Amino acid sequence: MALSRRQKLTIIPLLLYWPAIFVLGHISIPRLVYEAGVSDKSLHLLAYLVLVFLLWFAINPDRKVNWRRGTVWWVLLVVGLYGLVDELLQHLVGRTCDIADFLANLAGAFGGLVLFAFVTFWPALLVVTGIAVFLLTNLCRANPADLMPVTSVMFYLFAYGFFTLLWIQYMNLSLSLKAPRPKWIFGALVLPIAFLLVVKLFSVILGRPFSVSNVLISAAGIAGVVVTIFLVTLFRRPCVQLRSGST
Repeated sequence: MALSRRQKLTIIPLLLYWPAIFVLGHISIPRLVYEAGVSDKSLHLLAYLVLVFLLWFAINPDRKVNWRRGTVWWVLLVVGLYGLVDELLQHLVGRTCDIADFLANLAGAFGGLVLFAFVTFWPALLVVTGIAVFLLTNLCRANPADLMPVTSVMFYLFAYGFFTLLWIQYMNLSLSLKAPRPKWIFGALVLPIAFLLVVKLFSVILGRPFSVSNVLISAAGIAGVVVTIFLVTLFRRPCVQLRSGST
């Protein structure tokens, strides 16, 4: 049976992501992580949220979670057992088996499945991306820009650009807002900018230093995606009209 487009979008990343988090979970914690003061439990929650997203939609690309069906319980069982084995193997690499880490794994997996009971693939991907950006922005006590300036710039630029791209995809599919209408420009910008402001507000509340440069880089990522899609659509329309008129 041929795989759908959505299955390809999840199975291929799943085959790369699952071994990657296994390897990262069984090597010594990098010194940079200690310097950044990263919240270990938040990383566990995020890692398993992404894992269960990829696994669920690889199996059920067009379905929400239905707790009356056995599939969701099998997914939860598989991910839960993996999380348990993952923790039990920690001592082999000099790390500590921590029940709190296992509970964070379960929280990420279960929370994801609860979310997927309400939303389908594209909005689920948008929400998971938003959660990832929020946590990765706020789970470090140190400022990542001071530790990894180039990586920090690339993160803010591409994270908010990707979030905007997903939002535009959702708009096109569910809200019937098509570029290059003026209403589309407003719609494409309003949620990503509001999300950026919320993330930065929580950063300030959590005691993180407010960085104007990070805000500008994030805004550039948002604007870059919106402007690119607007221009591509704007210049494509005359070509489509020309081809339709010549037939």
